[in-house]
Amino acid sequence: MPIIEFTAGKLSREVKDKLITQLTDISVEITGIPRHLFFITINEKPDEDIAVGGVSVQKLKEELNKQK
Repeated sequence: MPIIEFTAGKLSREVKDKLITQLTDISVEITGIPRHLFFITINEKPDEDIAVGGVSVQKLKEELNKQK
């Protein structure tokens, strides 16, 4: 049984649903393994506990929201 682990900051239910569907679809397409055998887990970390380039994801999201 293949296991796909996806780790990210806080995600909406809609995004998680899309990840589950599309990660499964592409994995089945590439490997030929039946979809009912795939196990997917989504691990969310608090946005303030993940950083890119020395800036927390929380601060990055705040900046992106200001630009909208």
